[in-house]
Amino acid sequence: MIKNILLVGAGSFLGGIARYLVSIAMKNMSTTFPWATMTVNIVGCLLIGILWGYETRINTPSQINLFFVMGFCGAFTTFSTFSKESLALLQAGSTVAFCLYTLGSVILGILAVILGFAIAK
Repeated sequence: MIKNILLVGAGSFLGGIARYLVSIAMKNMSTTFPWATMTVNIVGCLLIGILWGYETRINTPSQINLFFVMGFCGAFTTFSTFSKESLALLQAGSTVAFCLYTLGSVILGILAVILGFAIAK
């Protein structure tokens, strides 16, 4: 259990640093569009898709999944996990659950940000 926690923590540490470095590298691109966030979301989705694809094709050790998927991708972007879970619902034939999950997550997420902002203000 402790080993798994440390694997997730180490991956999270590196994913958070990578996200920060992307933000620094792209900070001068635009002041009106969140290019850095969009970039980490798309790159994170690509990375989690590659890792998930390998996991389904070859039997990868759970430690690799914990470090890269849960840790690195989780800290780099949670959007990648959301996208993976959405695809898994589609692949399982759960179209209604897919629609509820994706629309609910996006709409409720935005509403939660609005609410949190209003509470803090």
